[in-house]
Amino acid sequence: QVQLVESGGGLVQPGGSLRLSCAASGRFVSIGVMAWYRQAPGNQREMIARITGGGTTNYADSVKGRCTISRDNAKNTVYLQMNSLKPEDTAVYYCNADTRSTYWSSVVTSWGQGTQVTVSS
Repeated sequence: QVQLVESGGGLVQPGGSLRLSCAASGRFVSIGVMAWYRQAPGNQREMIARITGGGTTNYADSVKGRCTISRDNAKNTVYLQMNSLKPEDTAVYYCNADTRSTYWSSVVTSWGQGTQVTVSS
């Protein structure tokens, strides 16, 4: 079993910044891609940033230039630094991670429970 725990969400004013963290724990020998998604009320969950084990990153157009994803492999943690936040960034933010329980196992994707980000004055 793999557990992902997000933290760092909260209420921030437009133009402000937040840093989300997601720590993975449990039984795995490796973590591949880690990603951040978000889901606003009435909307589908969308991927906003992803990072491979080697550090290659991809961003959704909606956050490109405002968000930076990074990871600390020693801590099994992925981060999302969000700047210049807008009211439309309000959503529940989820992380996910691809892990292997053994080196010959298939990849399993796990999800965190989500953390609320609200951008409002």
